[in-house]
Amino acid sequence: MESAAGAPRNHRLDSLTGARFVAAGLVFLCHIATGGLFAAGSGAADGLMTATKTAGTIGVSFFFVLSGFVLTWSARPGESYGSMLRRRLVKILPNHVVTFALAMVVYAAAATPLGTAVLNLLLLQSWSSDPAVFLSVNGASWSLSCELLFYALFPVLLPLVGRIRSVRLWWWAAGVAAAVMVLPLVASGLLPQSPAFPAMGSWLDGVSIERLWFVYIFPLTRLLEFVLGMLMARIVLSGRWIGLNAAWAALLTAVAYVVGIYTPMLFTVAAVTVVPLALFTAALAATDAAGGRTILAGPVTRRLGEASFAFYLVHGIVLAYAGEQIAGAGRPLTTLESVLVSLLALAVSLGLALAMYHWIETPATRHWGRRPGPRAAAAPSGSAAVPEPSPGRTDEGASPRA
Repeated sequence: MESAAGAPRNHRLDSLTGARFVAAGLVFLCHIATGGLFAAGSGAADGLMTATKTAGTIGVSFFFVLSGFVLTWSARPGESYGSMLRRRLVKILPNHVVTFALAMVVYAAAATPLGTAVLNLLLLQSWSSDPAVFLSVNGASWSLSCELLFYALFPVLLPLVGRIRSVRLWWWAAGVAAAVMVLPLVASGLLPQSPAFPAMGSWLDGVSIERLWFVYIFPLTRLLEFVLGMLMARIVLSGRWIGLNAAWAALLTAVAYVVGIYTPMLFTVAAVTVVPLALFTAALAATDAAGGRTILAGPVTRRLGEASFAFYLVHGIVLAYAGEQIAGAGRPLTTLESVLVSLLALAVSLGLALAMYHWIETPATRHWGRRPGPRAAAAPSGSAAVPEPSPGRTDEGASPRA
């Protein structure tokens, strides 16, 4: 694939690293709204629920697009399938195993059947349309189930995407984005309306479980966003980027966020945000590769972005524990108390995430994630040189309850 005609592959993409934490933070806000920390029916709870309808889903979609973008940007010819897959698994599995065990100890062991726990541990839960399975144990890890498919298929997809003539890349990107946008219509036409989520005062009230699973959880449908990220990386690398300013791309994304608040949930998931997110990802990379700077490229946001995968995986456990403590207190919290508990949960989640990044993720990557050959001393996965996506990435990023 081209690089000389467009952006240099080895340039630091600090803005994308910083953007990872913004996406993870949006997922966190989504789960504050759904985690029971604010008294049900209160003005604060209702307002937060409305304002964060798009937060978790846009964070997930960004991580999936970013994953395809970064893997394509950093791909090197000649690397074996096994080596590439090993590096990706080393990135996600240590944190996943640790947070799986933590969730089991804190709240999940007593209520999780053995078979469901095994599916979760093996990251196969998202192939089931049963919420009791795909949201089991540490609910956030459902997105890793999607990422596992992405990683397994990436060595096959990369040469196929690489064969597309550069003059046709935008047409291919438009086609994949259009496919994402019509998925809600496909789901509505093929899948039943019932069973539906019960009325609990959230955005999921009355939404078909099967339809939501198809557009939001099912790994094969989310693969489209990953492929779109691959295509956007090729567009920038081949010099076909349209030059859209990162600030304008961010504004388009913000507008899509607001639109998503008012659209049906199946469209909020990805259909209304996928195009702005693809443009935003490419615009940040193009800016960094050209030597420009954005507010996301500072040292603090970069460090938070490096720990965003761990933050994404651990924050739901912290919020679940906090929610259990509030439920056992026998009275709803005041709005001020809820805000203070939310800030405390944020601080604890950040502390645990930074500890996991430094003492679990980074050592594991250095030990088992190095590329073979003379370039093995490259920056560890998660560094700003080649930012790995979270989700929650998405690398891994996703919303356990969104």
